[in-house]
Amino acid sequence: MTTSVAILGSTGSIGTQALEVVRAEPGRYRVAALGAASSVELLVAQAVEHRPAVVAIADASRAAELQALAPAGTEVLAGPDALAAAAVEAEVVLNAVVGFAGLSVTLAALSGGRRLALANKESLIAGGPVVQRVRSTPGAEIVPVDSEHCALHQCLRAGRDNEVVRLVLTASGGPFRGRSPAELAGVTVDDALDHPTWRMGPKITVDSSTMMNKGLEVIEAHELFGIDYDRIDVVVHPQSVIHSMVEFSDGATIAQLSLPDMRLPIGYALAWPERCARAFGAIDWAELGRLDFEPPDPAAFPCLELAREAGRAGGSAPAWANAANEVAVAAFLEGRIGWSSIAEVLKQSMSEHDGIEMDNAEAVVDVDRRGRELAAKIVERSTA
Repeated sequence: MTTSVAILGSTGSIGTQALEVVRAEPGRYRVAALGAASSVELLVAQAVEHRPAVVAIADASRAAELQALAPAGTEVLAGPDALAAAAVEAEVVLNAVVGFAGLSVTLAALSGGRRLALANKESLIAGGPVVQRVRSTPGAEIVPVDSEHCALHQCLRAGRDNEVVRLVLTASGGPFRGRSPAELAGVTVDDALDHPTWRMGPKITVDSSTMMNKGLEVIEAHELFGIDYDRIDVVVHPQSVIHSMVEFSDGATIAQLSLPDMRLPIGYALAWPERCARAFGAIDWAELGRLDFEPPDPAAFPCLELAREAGRAGGSAPAWANAANEVAVAAFLEGRIGWSSIAEVLKQSMSEHDGIEMDNAEAVVDVDRRGRELAAKIVERSTA
């Protein structure tokens, strides 16, 4: 049976790899909708190949251009609500939209009772309280696409909820594993973007270098699986072969292993509850060699614990922390602050967080806005 899929964020890294998964199993999937922020040229090329019923562009200024180039018979949606509108066009919605803009897609997919293949961290980190309210919609379910959470999703199939002792997220350690705080004081943007394992966008790569990404993933794991923070651990595993683990009550630890290849978790989420028929990331055990583990260094990577503290605080704190981090990372990439200052901006921002209840998407947007405004002021003060 053919499954209809909507791929939103189709021109980015996750979106383009999702289309590789679709091509790998002809006839298994039908692309019903494609959407992007502003990349008209690639979106049109994808539409010409896959002939979706709908293409969506978030940048309203490019609507006319997309309308002129889209294949005949394809409906064009444009504007800030376009991607969310496209999310109800298919049985499975891959949310690969970058950043906070992905929240509306998540809410639309779950409210519409769709399976959500979620590759957008901010949906659960910033919008967790709001997202949880719509997860109970009949037919709605989340299958995570992040490699770590996809690994946990797979491992949890080995036991019952009451048998889970702890979740263990693995971290590559990024480009600065093993360096002291003093050695990190002068690292450059190029240093931070030189990830040893994964090829990702600049913002996510910098988050990996500070280990903020792992802190955000701890929050995401809590939101996805309902495990309290004291039972979610992080271990540094530089080979990035074990993507995460679950320890059960009888002492057994179940791990998911594969070579780093995002097409595996993408294919898992699209095919769920079945598995992809095409192998991605299969291991040659004779060549693997070794697997190493070490604890993260909290002195060198304070963002990990700062994110965990935001998660424990709950409510609007994760959204506030996420907003502050995005502002700080952007300032670092622009050369306005140093790498070590990212954690300082986050810490100062969290010290001024004024928690409010978030009972709708508008409240999440407001928290995000105010968190960004405060972080921007902190950056300005530090560079004055």
